[in-house]
Formats: sequence, structure tokens, C-alpha cells
Amino acid sequence: MDGFAAVDFEFARQVLQRGIALLYVVAFASTLNQFRPLLGEHGLLPATELLEWVRTSPRGRRMLRPTLFRFTRYTDRRLAALCWAAMLLAAVLVCGIPQLVSPWLTMACFLALWLGYMSIVSIGQTFYGFGWEMLLLEAGFLAAFLGSDAEPPATVVVVLFWWLVFRLEFGAGMIKIRGGREWRDLTALTFHHETQPMPGPLSRQAHLLPRWFHQGEVLGNHFAQLVAPWFLFAPLLGLFVPGPWPAVVGAAAAAVVIATQLWLIVTGNFAWLNWATVVLAFSAIGLPGIGSPSRAPANDPPWLVDGMPLPWLLATCAVGVLLLVLSWAPLQNLFAHRQLMNASFNRWQLANAYGAFGTVTRERIEIVVEGTMDEDPDAASWREYGFRGKPGEVRRIPRQFAPYHLRLDWLMWFLPLGRSLDDWFTVFLVRLLQADAATLRLLARDPFGGERPRWVRAVAYRYRFTTRAEFRRSRDRWLRERRGLVLGPLSLR
Repeated sequence: MDGFAAVDFEFARQVLQRGIALLYVVAFASTLNQFRPLLGEHGLLPATELLEWVRTSPRGRRMLRPTLFRFTRYTDRRLAALCWAAMLLAAVLVCGIPQLVSPWLTMACFLALWLGYMSIVSIGQTFYGFGWEMLLLEAGFLAAFLGSDAEPPATVVVVLFWWLVFRLEFGAGMIKIRGGREWRDLTALTFHHETQPMPGPLSRQAHLLPRWFHQGEVLGNHFAQLVAPWFLFAPLLGLFVPGPWPAVVGAAAAAVVIATQLWLIVTGNFAWLNWATVVLAFSAIGLPGIGSPSRAPANDPPWLVDGMPLPWLLATCAVGVLLLVLSWAPLQNLFAHRQLMNASFNRWQLANAYGAFGTVTRERIEIVVEGTMDEDPDAASWREYGFRGKPGEVRRIPRQFAPYHLRLDWLMWFLPLGRSLDDWFTVFLVRLLQADAATLRLLARDPFGGERPRWVRAVAYRYRFTTRAEFRRSRDRWLRERRGLVLGPLSLR
């Protein structure tokens, strides 16, 4: 740190700008492929109906967050155009081209991504109700003020990234301590690998590890989320304490966060949550001598302060003041008895509260969707629809999709968790009865090859990973037990 300039954090800036831009490419690609069948003009929860309600309802106008579609009529074609333009802009940022020109151009590019994705999240309803949506928005807003390659990153912006990682990690840790008993008696990871929303290729192997290993996982998680985040701010001591140790402590804390996130990436599919946390944690890794050359601040011309143009310095300081004011509510929330998880305290989704898995489910219930061509549903032969990510066929190895986000599969995981069946699920079954091509493209397998089934139904099964001995006998990776009919049989008649 060198006063207003974080001269040792040029490498961190490069990782942040390019990594966040790459995550925007993934997010807009996920939207391009899935928004229209889920939320488009003929989607399960049409965004057009939400916008019409907003247009005719004072309450709706107050509730809707900022979106470009409030001022221009939503169409699927406009949604696709926004996604393609945003992916191109994000790819240019990944290549570092705007960063070669001007901090103001870089700022404009990131703010365009932020506003474009907020326009989608604001009308995304339950399919965009995940904590990593607001995390990407907040990260994109902060990345807009990291500047260009011509000047060092501003200290205040780098510190704001540390504050974001702190809220993300410490908030998640406090949610767990206040949540289920399994986090306090160290048994949470005994169940988590099996019951998490969307297991990955190595989730079963992780689940079968010894109990003492799972207890160590929980202890490691508590250390990474409750202890390490405090040391992310250690490089600030470098302003007052000479020597490399403040930077080393901050980098070590970041390394702990990154290591735990990499383990979660290997053993699960949490969209871009873990990938974003890894990218953001690099903000605390300062590498002296890499990036911005050493300078003599006393020789700066009047329009430069610590190597930064004065207008740019004032802009970053204004952002710091804004985020400082907005951070009061999330700071209180971190230490509140009734801590909120994944909550936004303002319309622009800045300075949010984060957290995940305050409780861990102990058994996995899956909703399996089946259809038949037979006339009589009571004597029918039923065939199962295959989803891309969620468990279904018992021999299939779970695939790795993250950082790509399979929204339908994630929402299917929430259905059996004690809630009534959501409206979108009934519409989903109707789309299957209609053999709607856009809906079927969300699935991995249509057992009827594009033809309309006569009946569909939803059945609950309990899934668990097979033991090593069970796998050797059957070659099945899952063992499932039928629990009962959830909905149906339904037909278009």
C-alpha cells in the first residue's frame, strides 16, 4: 500500500477484472440458454406478466428493482440481443482491451455489464433468487472502479473487495453457527456431499470418506469462514508497519479462503459462487514489484496523486463513501440474532448480506417426473424424464456443470423441502404434456422423442449414495426408494 494507491496489487487487479468479466460471460450465457423457456414470453413464469403487473400496480412499481425492461417492452429477441452484446463486451474485458485505454472506459464497460445483468435479475423471479446473482452484481460494480493499466489500483477499492469477501465468508460462517446443530457437533459434512443440491463427479467419493475426515472438513470450514476473513485486512497495517509481514498475512488468509473454495468446486456444483469467491479472494494477494512501477510521489504533477489522475481518485473516494454508508445495515446484520441470509438492503443490490447452508438436510428427496403414452394411467408403463444435473438414473455419474448455472435443476431440489409445489412446476408439467420444444431442450432426455405423452406425474424418491460394496455388486451409484406420488397423473384433457 502507498497511501491512496495500492501499488502492490496490480496482479490482484488483473485477476479481479478478467475473472469477474469471465463470470459475466458465463452468467449471460446461462441466461441466453435458459431465460426464454423459463421466463420468456411463453415461459413457465413469463416476465411479461410481471412487468404488466408492475405497470398497473403502484405496489409493483415500488417493488421492482432497476431494469431496462421497465422502459422498453420485453421481448425474447431483445433479451437475446442483450445477452449477446453483454457476452461480447465481457469477452473484450477478459482480453484486457478497455484497460489499455482509460479508467473511464473500463468503468463504463463494467457498469454496462452490471446494469444489463441487473435488468435480468430484477425480472428473473424465483429462477434468479440465488445469492450468487447479487454477488456477481456487487463484484461487477466494484470492478468498474479498479481503473486501467495506466495507473495503480485505488486503495479504497481494493479494501472494498476485502470487505465483500469478509461479508461473504464471515456471513456464511455465522449463519452456520446460528443454524443447524450439525455445524456445532461437526456432523454437517457427513450428510452434505450426498444431499447438496447438485452433486458433482467426485461427490460420492467425498461422501464415502471417513467420519473423522468430515469432522475435519467442518473445523476447516469454521476456520476459513470465521477466523481467516479478519486477516484479509492485514495489508492495511503496511501503511504503518514496515516490512513484508502485513502483506504475507493477508495473502495467507486469502490462500485459506481459496483452498476451501477449491475443495467445494471439486466436490459440488454451486454455479459460480465458489469460482467468484476464489477470484475475489485474490484481492488480498499483494505482490511487490509486479505491475505498477515504483515512483516518487513527490514528483507527481498536480493532476496526479500517487500516480492516479485527480478526477479518478475523487471518483473512487466517492464510491468508498457510498459503500461505507450502505454497509451499515449488512454490518449490523452480521452480528444480529436473527441474521438474514442473501439479503439486499437497497434497490441497487450493493453491500449485501450473504450466506449459505445454515442447515444441512440429512436425507435426499428427489422429485422424479414421469410420462406415459398409455390411455389408462392406473395400468400404464411409465417412463422417466432425464434432467441435466440433478440425480435421476441410478448408474449415471453426476456431471460437473459449475460455474454454469442449471436453474431448473436447482429449483427442482427445493421442491421437496417442506414447501408447497410452486406454480412454475405445474406449468412445467403442462409444457411436457404439450411436448414444448423449448422446455424439452432444458432436459437431458425426453423419453418420447418429441411426441406428446398422454399423462405425466411427479413421484418422490429417497436417494442415497451406494456404499463401495453395493457399487461392486450393482454398479449403481445411487440407491433410491419410492416414497409416493407427489402430483398427478395429469393430462391435457
